[in-house]
Amino acid sequence: MISYVTLGVSDLTKAKTFYSQLFYDLGAKVLVDMGRICFIGKDMKQPMLAVCVPFNQEPAQPGNGNMVSFSPGSKEAVDALYKKAIELGATCDGAPGQRIPDVFYGAYVKDVDGNKLCFSHFG
Repeated sequence: MISYVTLGVSDLTKAKTFYSQLFYDLGAKVLVDMGRICFIGKDMKQPMLAVCVPFNQEPAQPGNGNMVSFSPGSKEAVDALYKKAIELGATCDGAPGQRIPDVFYGAYVKDVDGNKLCFSHFG
């Protein structure tokens, strides 16, 4: 059902680099770059992440309670994405760990604009 999720950013070039490198090992890349907004994903038929300078030209602001979660396929992949995000300049908002026994494993970061991301694995 999800086509894409959009995150507002203050520096589009920096955001494209961050997210392209973060998800490169999962097969994602910049698919469409329209100057103010770009779409990152595996292909146009799967859910994508869009990063953009806000349309109203006001400063980008992360929403309180808003979060985007990405499922890389395993607990080890969650750990790897978390580590890579930190290396790319994200800040820790919850180190990797089992949150709900035998159900949910997750790690949380905030990107350079303060957008909250989760890397998760159910199981």
